[in-house]
Amino acid sequence: MTKTTAPWLSILIPVYNVGPFLRECLESVAAQIIPGVEVITLDDCSTDNSHQLLQDFAEEYGNSITILRHEYNRGLSAARNTLLDHARGEYVWFLDSDDALHPGAIAELHQIAFQFSPDLVMCDFRVWRERQTRKHIWRGENHTATFAGPKQKLLTDPLALFEGIYKERNLHIWSKISKRALWDADLRFPEGRVMEDMVVTPRLALRAQSYYYQPSVWVAYRQRDGSILSSSSQKKIDDMSVACAGVLDLWLRYYPQLSRRARFYFTYFCVKTHICVARDMRSLHKTPNPDLAIYRERFFAHIGWNKNQLYNEYLKRGWLLRLKRFVREH
Repeated sequence: MTKTTAPWLSILIPVYNVGPFLRECLESVAAQIIPGVEVITLDDCSTDNSHQLLQDFAEEYGNSITILRHEYNRGLSAARNTLLDHARGEYVWFLDSDDALHPGAIAELHQIAFQFSPDLVMCDFRVWRERQTRKHIWRGENHTATFAGPKQKLLTDPLALFEGIYKERNLHIWSKISKRALWDADLRFPEGRVMEDMVVTPRLALRAQSYYYQPSVWVAYRQRDGSILSSSSQKKIDDMSVACAGVLDLWLRYYPQLSRRARFYFTYFCVKTHICVARDMRSLHKTPNPDLAIYRERFFAHIGWNKNQLYNEYLKRGWLLRLKRFVREH
């Protein structure tokens, strides 16, 4: 890594109406700050006490964090973009303000960054619930992987990166720490849209010349009522239905040798997304048979296969039950 006076890491935390959870997030970061780490927060015009909590925390911890504020509410994507514009670190790490860093996460990242200097570092996470049941434990929520591929080694195969990300189907940006240099002006979060990680993560990965997967839980990902993912709206449905648009075409432009297996893992991610769209449509419009025609059309445009080709890919893998489920939900 190049030695400069700039921070080696910028932790970027967008904030909006997260008063009950914000302090836990900030404390999880402050407890493990080491030299060369800057923490930048942005209040997106919260209507609760979030901004005051930021100010109180900064005063208590000796102004160890930078506090930005939008003049009006612009949404999560815009908040992240503004944070990117102010970041000075060689690496950037987005953290949602209702989540938390696990102890030791920054130290582990520091060791990887200075030993290997990868463009992209991926970590695992745990699902953080107010009440965890046996079902959640059996699902593996205490340790969820984000990449299917070699662990703890520097890798440079972009085709394996694409396949490994989509095989695990966890595209959250907060489990991907990246060099700030990858974020040129033409790579930003789509303002005004939700499900933005599904748009940005594959485009960020396309720019990574090298990457490193650390199978450690670095993030506690909070599940709570009122979050974007826990609610249904027509906007969420529409944004989710176009989030995968252009991804496959973009990757094939640079890597036409992308394997059929890798394409299938991407397709299966799109399948799961389309099933969520169908379920949310039924829930939102309170009908068992909503009009899904436009969403089906978008789905097949994203995957580049027709129905027969898709079904054949399922059958080749012996995924008959999963195929039946898709047909039923589709």
